[in-house]
Amino acid sequence: MKALVYEGPGQKSWKDVPDPQIQETRDAIVKIDTTTICGTDLHILKGDVPAVTPGRILGHEGVGTVTEIGSGVTNFKVGDKVILSCVSADGSCSFCRDGLYSHCLGEEGSVGIGWIFGHLIDGTQAEYVRAPYADTSLYHLPENVSQEHGVLLSDIFPTGFEMGVQYGQTKPGDVVAVVGAGPVGLAVISTARLYGAAKVIAVDLDANRVEQARKFGATHGVNSGDADWREQVMAQTDGWGVDVAVEAVGIPTTFEMCTNIVRPGGNVANVGVHGKPVSLDLERLWIENIDISMGLVNTNTLPMLLKLVAEGKLPAEEFISHRYPLHDIMQAYDTFSRAAETGALKVILQA
Repeated sequence: MKALVYEGPGQKSWKDVPDPQIQETRDAIVKIDTTTICGTDLHILKGDVPAVTPGRILGHEGVGTVTEIGSGVTNFKVGDKVILSCVSADGSCSFCRDGLYSHCLGEEGSVGIGWIFGHLIDGTQAEYVRAPYADTSLYHLPENVSQEHGVLLSDIFPTGFEMGVQYGQTKPGDVVAVVGAGPVGLAVISTARLYGAAKVIAVDLDANRVEQARKFGATHGVNSGDADWREQVMAQTDGWGVDVAVEAVGIPTTFEMCTNIVRPGGNVANVGVHGKPVSLDLERLWIENIDISMGLVNTNTLPMLLKLVAEGKLPAEEFISHRYPLHDIMQAYDTFSRAAETGALKVILQA
């Protein structure tokens, strides 16, 4: 089969690799029908995720068709259309029982790490993929949800909602600022209203993204390139700062921006993938009574979010900016990596 293979920092190739095989009784083999590219894939290519070694097939999002199942799989059959969660869970360990799938203790990949696709085992940017723990890591795709919309539930919708909205402890009436209006930041914006945010402020260097964020539920927009960007954010509060500041980029500057706009007693929710250390001004922040959260998505909200997408309650179609055949994945990566020029949000790849 063909697959997108990581060859080391800054290097990737679309080439022939062996077809995946059933290795464990709980495995399924899935033919990839639709996949996409994540900002995390770009972090990997920059060398920010050293656990990804040369030869690894990239990708952790996908919708596909089950072509083979192990003897221990009971919830799926050959021919089923499924969503592949970006986090794999054995469903029985202590962390999984607590809903902390991101730290599944199953032996697949590495004990204690639930994100394995395109990280510790071969991923979904390929014609076929082996899916461990199929019964507890795959989800049936309803007939009234398209493959393109389904793939958004692999990662960005759960990540934005869980790590931004839920971990940020968003409450009805809150003012939420989302720093970074890329796909995951827009997923935060589009799900913040589920918890009753009164104002959602999109903050980004790209004026087009700031404006586009309104289609996803942002009530206000601020260009962080403006000299008075902070004053513009504070003007939308009572002067003390936002209740929830969400970091959705993964660089030191944007994290520090969040700590500079959060109110006393507020929450900073880090969603971005960081490849470098970030300064934390504890000498200033310790007295502010703020909470700082971070982490890897669990995808335990995927079934609920799937229902909302099925009923048209989330702006799934607005996320899709480009479409390519799977075999044009190299061109798709180029488009996605130059988002400021191309206007790329989610780039859909179809087999």
